[in-house]
Amino acid sequence: MLSDGPADKALMLILTWLLRQYVPHLPIQPRWADLRRLLRPPRELHERIRESVRLYPCDLLFVHRDAETASLEVRLNEIRQAVLDASIEDETSTVVCVVPVRMTEAWLLFDIDAIRQAAGNPNGTVPLNLPNLSKVEALPNPKRVLHDILREATELNTRRKKRFDTNKAVQRIPEFIEDFSPLRRLSAFIALEEEVKETIESQRWND
Repeated sequence: MLSDGPADKALMLILTWLLRQYVPHLPIQPRWADLRRLLRPPRELHERIRESVRLYPCDLLFVHRDAETASLEVRLNEIRQAVLDASIEDETSTVVCVVPVRMTEAWLLFDIDAIRQAAGNPNGTVPLNLPNLSKVEALPNPKRVLHDILREATELNTRRKKRFDTNKAVQRIPEFIEDFSPLRRLSAFIALEEEVKETIESQRWND
């Protein structure tokens, strides 16, 4: 998977779960394309795609971008154009777009137990008041919402809450979720799942 940044590695377990819904018989070896250690890390998306395929050969490359202030369709078109510009036709990789609306964190705002586990306080009792899942795509800043909820879930004092590593906790949330099917209520996830199904069928991986 090629993502916007290291914090978005949390998507890998979600994508692995999704693939296993359709090709449970195939071995899946997820890898994150870490380009940060290159002497000159590429900046343009098409260059990052090209380097990811070169350094991390794969059958399927998920390319992630958060929608942020753009629409889902705009981001999808940007990725598709970048794939064309990357000129990877001779490679074996097939590309699938991953575009959470608005940010990856929006896809992690549905499981209270997982959030408490990731916060290191699985038996916590403080109300967390998660937003309605059907409305998370309308949140202006789901990252801030999730980070605030994680701090609250720790039930630490104010000083220790400020020192709590929310970025690390976000990475851990998917580790405590076995079923990501609630995400099928979100437009961006529906689009992702449709593209995954079409890719599996076109590649005949479900034969």
